[in-house]
Amino acid sequence: MGDRKDVLDRGPFFHGTKARLKIGDLLEPNHPSNFQDKTSNYIYFTATLDAAKWGAELSRETVHGTEERIYVVEPLGEFENDPNLTDKRFPGNPTRSYRSQSPLRIVAELGSWERHSDEQINAMLDSLRKLREEGKDLIID
Repeated sequence: MGDRKDVLDRGPFFHGTKARLKIGDLLEPNHPSNFQDKTSNYIYFTATLDAAKWGAELSRETVHGTEERIYVVEPLGEFENDPNLTDKRFPGNPTRSYRSQSPLRIVAELGSWERHSDEQINAMLDSLRKLREEGKDLIID
């Protein structure tokens, strides 16, 4: 994206998932969502390690893997604040979460990182389960 002055964030950017990918692979929209039984119109990523950890820990198992992974990614086109987190749940964008309709290139995989505690993960899963039961687990996509 060069030295443009209107860039939302300079990164580095991360994508948490259970999919097994290789350096150079492209993450693209219009593939199954990591979180719901649907095809996503966007590819989601973040500039915070904490949000990437949640992405890896909460993503559904895929045919491509069950191990939690965090990749360093490079956006190959324009991107915007993720409206599912920006202002809807958190004022501004403290999670530095974004989405794009352009691919992301995998540039590295984090070799090790500290997971959230089992208690934190279970609390988040319980919270997400309640949202689903109340019909409030909608993703603006």
